[in-house]
Amino acid sequence: VVESALDPRAKSRVGATGLWQFMFATGRDFDLQVNSYVDERMDPIKSTEAACKFLKSLYNIYGDWDLALAAYNSGPGNVNKAIRRSGGYKNYWNLRPYLPRETAGYVPAFQAMVYLYTYASEHGFQPAQTAYKTIATDTIRVKKMISLDHVAQFTDEDIETIQFHNPSYKLDIIPAVSSRNYYLRLPVRAAGKFVSSEDAVYAFAKA
Repeated sequence: VVESALDPRAKSRVGATGLWQFMFATGRDFDLQVNSYVDERMDPIKSTEAACKFLKSLYNIYGDWDLALAAYNSGPGNVNKAIRRSGGYKNYWNLRPYLPRETAGYVPAFQAMVYLYTYASEHGFQPAQTAYKTIATDTIRVKKMISLDHVAQFTDEDIETIQFHNPSYKLDIIPAVSSRNYYLRLPVRAAGKFVSSEDAVYAFAKA
């Protein structure tokens, strides 16, 4: 929420991308592929797994979640520099004056969001229904190149629904590469229709 307001296609002015706002190099370090067709930093599941690994590695360095969050936001180099400038403190609040301005506001924003989610009802906040029931989906390994538009036409789903569930495909095209698997995520009903007529789907796309 703090990183991207839950928009998997969010991009910052410096190129950080996806739910977890990975920079290109950091994403590559955690096996998130970026090419002409695909940006896995925008894949909600793969990027979340990568973010968990990254945060765990930062916690292993600092032994403190506030510092791990600060390092996630601005990099371990800035946190280490702040530790030196503060005279060796390893408490976020002692380091805060020596951190970049964005990072100085990042951990408080995170803690405010945790508070808001914990005590939402006490402050009169009610959860809204999401437009897409993302839990009722299934994945299909794609065997041939296909566009999301073809999938939408064949399954009688809105293209916006297909795009919502497959945000990592930059051109709305799923490539087929022998060395790597790519997956299509669909609402369960549409996934059943796709799988039961798979050959026909690819024939329709080719035509």
